[in-house]
Amino acid sequence: MTERCAALLKALQALLGDAAVLVPCGPDDPTFVRQQTDWRGRYKGHALAIVRPNSTQELAATVSLCAQFGVSIVAQGGHTGLVGGGVPDASGEQIVLSLQRLNRILSIDTINLSMTVQAGCLLSTVQEAADAAGLLFPLSLASEGSCTIGGNLATNAGGTQVLRYGTARELCLGLEAVTAQGEVWPQLKSLRKDNTGYDLRDLLIGSEGTLAIITAASLRLFPKPNSRLAALIACDTIEQALELLANARATLDASLTGFEIMHRYPVELTLKHHPDQAVAASQLIASNPATTRPNQVPEWIVLLDAASPAALEHLQARVEALLEQAIQTGVVHHVCVSQTQTQYKAMWALREAIPLSEKAEAQMVKHDVGVPTSQIAAFINLAHAKLTATFPSCRIVCFGHLGDGNLHYNVQAPPEITGFDFLAKHEHDVNQIVYDITQQLGGTISAEHGIGQLRKDELGQRQSSVSTNWMRAIKKALDPMNTLNPGRLVP
Repeated sequence: MTERCAALLKALQALLGDAAVLVPCGPDDPTFVRQQTDWRGRYKGHALAIVRPNSTQELAATVSLCAQFGVSIVAQGGHTGLVGGGVPDASGEQIVLSLQRLNRILSIDTINLSMTVQAGCLLSTVQEAADAAGLLFPLSLASEGSCTIGGNLATNAGGTQVLRYGTARELCLGLEAVTAQGEVWPQLKSLRKDNTGYDLRDLLIGSEGTLAIITAASLRLFPKPNSRLAALIACDTIEQALELLANARATLDASLTGFEIMHRYPVELTLKHHPDQAVAASQLIASNPATTRPNQVPEWIVLLDAASPAALEHLQARVEALLEQAIQTGVVHHVCVSQTQTQYKAMWALREAIPLSEKAEAQMVKHDVGVPTSQIAAFINLAHAKLTATFPSCRIVCFGHLGDGNLHYNVQAPPEITGFDFLAKHEHDVNQIVYDITQQLGGTISAEHGIGQLRKDELGQRQSSVSTNWMRAIKKALDPMNTLNPGRLVP
């Protein structure tokens, strides 16, 4: 340990107390292993310490000290990111700044339909607090029991309700943040309209901890729907799923809150690795009245989610009429509509278990692409043809948020090669195929997961030089010493 780092640790311990400044006991210290490794196990680093402030003021003082000593910071919330953005580097000289003790619900304003929370609150805690007040905070992710609202905002999380409510950016009214110099930026406004210059709030949302550290947020709430249901729907082609989406939008309008798609293979992986969470898929398979593909997973499964202020019977009648018409016209061949809350949860459990199931199967080349919904079928067909021609026997794990054009399009190695070997030898070539097609169709290489270190170089190669120069200029202006999450996001 350098003299500079040792002096910083001593100063931090004097400021916060020894219990808030965790120093590794060795390379395998279990307290540090998870904080130094990303969720996928691809990136590993070594931190000087994990610092756990208990207030915005303590966090600001911590950042100020790190700036004085020239030590960089990696902020962490729930540490559930998928692009390596929250992992310290290998130097052993970075501070991991954990926000998990900043976990208080500060206020709920039922008249203004807003709530103010600290950044370390679990997303599920925010949802539960809104629900207890008779309201809805609609951001919903598979990791909601472990991710934090600060991390959701820092990465502009999407999730399963974007079709109706938008991304984390649309759900945020105001922020409190700490600058790279250790100053507090207090903008916890709960206004729908505030036209007073540059929107600095939106600049910080999605900045992945590179410009400032979000410490609290004012969030939008909504009236809680009186009824909610889900349906699993079997389709033969992606084109049929898209036709159903168009019909659902026209029929259900604002009641359509989610429209997810799952290809056959990821559902088969879930039946294999997490059968308890794939009960709804088994029921859909068993309900198939056709002789084609008996007892087999449908080629495509749609998960439709609907909510309404009206009674459940009214919503159910609207959804069932939509699906009956789709069956009669051959757009879908069979469906299961949730009748109870247990069935509703089981349908979403199937969708949310897919990332865990593919992780259990093998390392994969992962993509989080977005294209206009009108180009989804073209993307899937072109990417599948090119990938299988280049890498025969590769398996495609395709699922995601069809309603907003965001697909998780992951490529598993052919059976004869391990996942890690496939990544090492072919990740670049797979990425080039997928991202070339994405760009040709007017899409983006990251719809919701962010850039981190996984896609930083790719972003620099694919976006305009003007965009890259603007990003660098903003980073230099707000963080001239490169203290906050260096080497991430900015090409």
